[in-house]
Amino acid sequence: MSQIKILCLGDVVGVGGCRYLGGGRLRRMRETLGADLVIVNGENSAVGNALSPDSAEEIFEAGADVITGGNHTFKKKQIYDYLDSHKMAIRPANYPSDAPGDGYCIADCMGWRVLVINLLGTTFMDSMDSPFKTADRILSQNKGRYDVCLVDIHAEATSEKMCLGRYLDGRVSAVFGTHTHVQTADARVLPGGTGYITDLGMTGSEAGVLGVKTECIIHKFTVRTPVYFEPAEGSYAAHGALFTVDTSTGLCTEAVGITF
Repeated sequence: MSQIKILCLGDVVGVGGCRYLGGGRLRRMRETLGADLVIVNGENSAVGNALSPDSAEEIFEAGADVITGGNHTFKKKQIYDYLDSHKMAIRPANYPSDAPGDGYCIADCMGWRVLVINLLGTTFMDSMDSPFKTADRILSQNKGRYDVCLVDIHAEATSEKMCLGRYLDGRVSAVFGTHTHVQTADARVLPGGTGYITDLGMTGSEAGVLGVKTECIIHKFTVRTPVYFEPAEGSYAAHGALFTVDTSTGLCTEAVGITF
């Protein structure tokens, strides 16, 4: 059986999260795990969250092959031209078609064509096209152009993520959730052969709340007035999942939660 291993990492938070992956750490972990491709969600990686050209470059230089986005992707206008010119950095596909960048890419992995789709949930989030129908459209448009397919569903509701996993079960290699910054304990292979985890977690400081200084979040919940979310510092970690895919079928044989 020919197989490839794909490492997917949760939302990178701020400068600290980017630096944590750098310095050879991500490359060493990639080698240790035997990962052939690395997908990283970078939508919180810039100063003040969002994705910037600088933070995207840091993530690529650290060893990522594909960067996915989310609801903060377009917060900094500097990223617009970058997304148009860097095809391995993608944004949610269910944004309107005239938004900058693309919602999917096809990455080369040792000669295998890996389709990576980025989707945004619609429950408790901004109104977008249906992630379900958007996934159907992209899969149909790219039929015959890919061997393996992974889907990043950036969503608030666990039910929406799980439902999309079931909806695509047997049709894609893996579905992984991002956005909520807490790694879930449900990495598994669904009955149809699709790898799944509800949320990868985050890459950043675990010293605060979801990568932000604790006092900022306490202020938000108690005082309720606006507050700048300063990134927490110290106790860094990267959370994600490793999917093993049988290239002869395009289906997943193993899904494991990863922390380093």
